[in-house]
Amino acid sequence: MPNDRHWLDVGRLFLRLGLTSFGGPAAHTAIMHDEVVTRRRWLSDAEFLDLVAATNLLPGPNSTEMAIHLGRRRAGWPGFFAAGFGFILPATLIVLVLSIVYVRVGTTPQAGWLLYGVKPVVIAILVQALFKLGQKAIRNALILVVSLAALGAYFTQVNEILILLLGGAVLMLAANLRRLSAAPPASLLLWLPALAPWSAAAVPFSLPLMFFTFLKIGAVLYGSGYVLFAFLSADFVNRLGWITQQQLVDAIAIGQVTPGPLFTSATFIGYLLAGTPGALLATIGMFLPSFVFVALAGPLLPRLQASPWTRSFLDGVVAASLGLMAAVTLELGRAALIDPATIVTAAAALFLLLRYKVNSTWMIAGGAVVGVLVQALR
Repeated sequence: MPNDRHWLDVGRLFLRLGLTSFGGPAAHTAIMHDEVVTRRRWLSDAEFLDLVAATNLLPGPNSTEMAIHLGRRRAGWPGFFAAGFGFILPATLIVLVLSIVYVRVGTTPQAGWLLYGVKPVVIAILVQALFKLGQKAIRNALILVVSLAALGAYFTQVNEILILLLGGAVLMLAANLRRLSAAPPASLLLWLPALAPWSAAAVPFSLPLMFFTFLKIGAVLYGSGYVLFAFLSADFVNRLGWITQQQLVDAIAIGQVTPGPLFTSATFIGYLLAGTPGALLATIGMFLPSFVFVALAGPLLPRLQASPWTRSFLDGVVAASLGLMAAVTLELGRAALIDPATIVTAAAALFLLLRYKVNSTWMIAGGAVVGVLVQALR
């Protein structure tokens, strides 16, 4: 049972984790397990795994939602807020500082050469994540078909939320209504390119539209944090035209070199668009749905976890998410791999990530060194 008196302990723990946890959601979850189960014994392994399963049923940043769940379990509603804010705040402040530096020096030759080496490493990190997630998620031919169809649909400018919903519907129907074999469910998703694309014309910038766009992304995104960049590309690069693909790659790099949730890349984009007010609104929009979902989901989770309809729908959403992630990786690759040096850097980084599992933060630092060396040699 939660104990409201423990919220200060919860806040201190997750503030420290938000300041020191690198490596993405899987690493964050492992660190949280070590801290709250092994070291502090706040809950059992079984209870921890139940919360892991619960976060997988919710859209949004899984490690942030895990922190919020754990805080509520330990210290009730005060712990709910202490854990969530503690985990998000350090990364947000660090990204805000880096955003200010980026805006001031990002167009100088020195910063350009640093990013020249960092961007190929970012592409390697995305490919590695795609490979690892695909190994777990693509368990049969239908899931592969859904992923490939989502990949194709992205390049015809079909709205990404529609892609996710149809991907989930396809696998849900295939798993639960096998008598529909006369009309293979996968064919539904293959018609996505025929749907009317959303306009790609640039839209005038406004803070409310930016906020609600981030709010929408935080409310519907399933899968790895790296899938986030498919949504950011679809909305902020293609649909709204507010940032470039190069700036999106820079946002990924900033998210990689900072601790805490990768979703704080929203802070970076918000600052590029509207300074500090934009950074704060973007961050709130991105993370607010996580607090709402965790607050509302408690009584519903046992039913959702037991439902074969829910499980198969989520399988389809994850499959479509992988297709979106592959699509944006291809787009970003075209922007980052511009000559033999960047191609070799990306290939070497991918080898080190897959073969030796080098921490992505060190890989980003190595990419920056490569950029400086290339500048010195030219």
